[in-house]
Amino acid sequence: MRYETAFRVGPIGFRVGSDFAAPIATLRLLYAAYPRADIAHFTVRLPAAAAWRRFARRSVSIAGDYMLPDTAPLPLAQGLLAAEMAMNLQVALGHRRHLLLHASCVERDGRAFIMTGESGAGKSTLATLLGARGWRFMGDEFVLLDPLSGDVYAFPRLVSLKNEAIGVVERALPGERFGPLLRATPKGDIRHLVPPTAAIARMDEPARPAMVLFPVFGLERDVRTVGAAEAFVRLTQASTNYAALGERSFRALTDLVQRVPARAIDYPNGESGLAIVEALWGET
Repeated sequence: MRYETAFRVGPIGFRVGSDFAAPIATLRLLYAAYPRADIAHFTVRLPAAAAWRRFARRSVSIAGDYMLPDTAPLPLAQGLLAAEMAMNLQVALGHRRHLLLHASCVERDGRAFIMTGESGAGKSTLATLLGARGWRFMGDEFVLLDPLSGDVYAFPRLVSLKNEAIGVVERALPGERFGPLLRATPKGDIRHLVPPTAAIARMDEPARPAMVLFPVFGLERDVRTVGAAEAFVRLTQASTNYAALGERSFRALTDLVQRVPARAIDYPNGESGLAIVEALWGET
């Protein structure tokens, strides 16, 4: 690749290369506060989709150490999204040190709340808003659960805000650093947010899980206890490498759901969601 950068997010180092300067320049700007990766655990490549697409209808392919054959290229203007998708793909398919949970995570006083749910459930927005209110933001894409210790490790990459969540967070955090607004992507409108400086500085500090939350945005306020068996099934569905880790993942999730309470929360707006989480914190 003609242009290249390298940085570390939590325990995972990335090297990202592209035929084009623009995506790498944007990554260097938005990941400027992150440490440089001494070891690149994964390589991401953003080549031109075809030789002629370096000059006309410019677009990038999503490639790297791990690839999906049917992944469609994205326009060069969405190169940042292509890079983030490729990074997530490498972790989802290649990382084996931790049990991966597709979830967001926040921490206070050494104890972490893990929030997982389907796309649009509001977990990223909720974690971002909590991160602005005294919680440590640990990530919004993957939670890294150590199968041996039971602790969770941070993966605070750029926060991917989608559609209506963009305006909500922009109004709540007017002074924060945002990436370019990417309109009409395959996932709708997207804007990336740089996590708080303190979250990046402390990303090597693990935390002890204190509660698992299954949030759903847009419903009337409600809080329900989720039993260990149901929580176990939901978390296996939220893991991208549960099968690959075999017995280690089974033991890790069994331990998690037996020692950590789980709640399903419905909330109509951000303030309601924040109030619910704060109230649940008082129960831990």
